[in-house]
Amino acid sequence: MNEVPKAVAVGVVDMGTGMLLGVKTVDSHPQEVLDLVAAATKDLFEGDNVTQIENTFKRVRGIKSDERYFKEIVVMSTNLVHIFARLRQHQDSVAVVVCRTDTNLGLALVKMRGVVASETP
Repeated sequence: MNEVPKAVAVGVVDMGTGMLLGVKTVDSHPQEVLDLVAAATKDLFEGDNVTQIENTFKRVRGIKSDERYFKEIVVMSTNLVHIFARLRQHQDSVAVVVCRTDTNLGLALVKMRGVVASETP
């Protein structure tokens, strides 16, 4: 959380189960909200339509790989910036960082990329 500027929450979601593996926030949140964030993260990266898009691209391009195409997703909400990124060494996990909207988005992305590239589960 210290790596990404103006971060207010971080977490890691297991894509196999859709479960939140860990979370740290500056505020407390009900478990129900945390579970919904984990489920939404799985849907963003591996929902039925996303998987269909990835498989179509692979088929059209003649690619025979299980690698996932979607590596990073940025969501801008009313009050926050949500950055989702697959861990480089553990593609079955996605890191989530939530920042205040006044964060420097470019710097936050660069810092997040550094975190997911050097992560240790």
